[in-house]
Amino acid sequence: MFLGLDLGTSAVKALLVDGDQRPVASATAALTVSRPFAGHSEQNPEAWWSAMLRAVGLIQASHPQALAVVQGIGLSGQMHGAVLLDRDGRVLRPAILWDDTRAITECRDLEAAFPALPSIAGNRAMPGFTAPKLLWVRRHEPEIFARIDKVLLPKAWLRYRLTGEEIEEMSDASGTLWLDVEKRDWSDAALAATGLSRAAMPRLVEGNAPAGLLHADLAREWGMTGRPVLAGGAGDNAAGAIGLGAIAPGNAFLSIGTSGVLFAATSKFTPYPQTGVHAFCHALPGLWHQMGVTLSAAGSLAWWAGITGRDEAALLAEVAMPTAASPATFLPYLAGERTPHNDGAVRGGFSGLSHQCDRAALTQAVLEGVAFSFRDCLDALAASGTRIEAADVIGGGSRSRLWVGIIAAALGIPLHRLAEGEHGAALGAARLARMAVTGEAPATICTPPVRAETILPTPALVEAYAIRQRRYRALYDAGCGVAHSESP
Repeated sequence: MFLGLDLGTSAVKALLVDGDQRPVASATAALTVSRPFAGHSEQNPEAWWSAMLRAVGLIQASHPQALAVVQGIGLSGQMHGAVLLDRDGRVLRPAILWDDTRAITECRDLEAAFPALPSIAGNRAMPGFTAPKLLWVRRHEPEIFARIDKVLLPKAWLRYRLTGEEIEEMSDASGTLWLDVEKRDWSDAALAATGLSRAAMPRLVEGNAPAGLLHADLAREWGMTGRPVLAGGAGDNAAGAIGLGAIAPGNAFLSIGTSGVLFAATSKFTPYPQTGVHAFCHALPGLWHQMGVTLSAAGSLAWWAGITGRDEAALLAEVAMPTAASPATFLPYLAGERTPHNDGAVRGGFSGLSHQCDRAALTQAVLEGVAFSFRDCLDALAASGTRIEAADVIGGGSRSRLWVGIIAAALGIPLHRLAEGEHGAALGAARLARMAVTGEAPATICTPPVRAETILPTPALVEAYAIRQRRYRALYDAGCGVAHSESP
């Protein structure tokens, strides 16, 4: 048996997988996000630990015998978060999360101090990445910065609590801006630009490599017969790719989670930072990937559900598969935007409102706005030389056939809905755990999932959305200096 633990933004998920890669049991424990000021997004790492214990506890209650024989544990996690530890391993402040936009000024400072950053780290400095957060802490909380002994990403901190070891793997480390992504090693120059050194960094391993043993007392508490090996694991998107078998150049998927990702595996490091494309290490040796990222995908629908007081399923039920674009246009920049704008200050909104815009029309506009942001990602990847002809779809939003159909029309490519898409990153984490224990080849383990259906783009809607995409982009250009938030 192998256990995958996925530390997300809204929940921790535990997935138990057997030797035939069949899901045996799963459990989820919810998390909340603190937003104390505009542009700020934080979580208490202890909440992650408590949620993980709840999720595993539910599996222990329902499948104690299966949990008892777990051989390996894999970790997947939300990326970019900054967990700051003192010399005694204590957390110094709440973790600053991936969608936090407070470090806009610090991004400019970092690129000025280290102009080679995009070519080394594969990415422009963006507020969501880890390094600018540390510059913000150094500037605004110098007493905390002075006490930092280690900086860990969310899942690395969870590993630290599970094993006592400070270890990170390549895919997640790529999202810090401190990794030399081509060399798969920490960059001393990038660290120095933020006032840090290797001493503050965890040891690096590949995602399918062993990375510690579970604490003996925790293994006993969970009724395990031995101490499982922990794998290096993966950042959430790379873990999703492992779960989908996207481990060969050209493999692609689209994730409609809280944030949205268009992911393509590559055989080499191919940075293209000028359009906000991310170039990261994959979770397996000798592989890399590119991503286009939109910060508010399913998060936009969740926000709209909160505004309307309706749950998301009820809102979706009010919308028929469209034959034309909504009369309104929605910009999904609730937390700024990465690809292609690298703009942490821009904010979203509706345009084109009229008396004819009812709730269903605005819900449709929200779905379309997210689809248009994915089209921006597709075009940015194409500009880098990476062309995507079709993609699998994962994430909570993939459960809506309506939304997948809208996105397929906006992108103009077929999208494959999956029979087991909800397991996502947790399945990838479990697969990495198995490889860390057995040493099996990735191609043997990382097989593609069963596709439930392929949704083709509707020609008439493709044409309508191509016209609306131009308006969508023009609204961003017109909004510069108008639709932006005040500095956080």
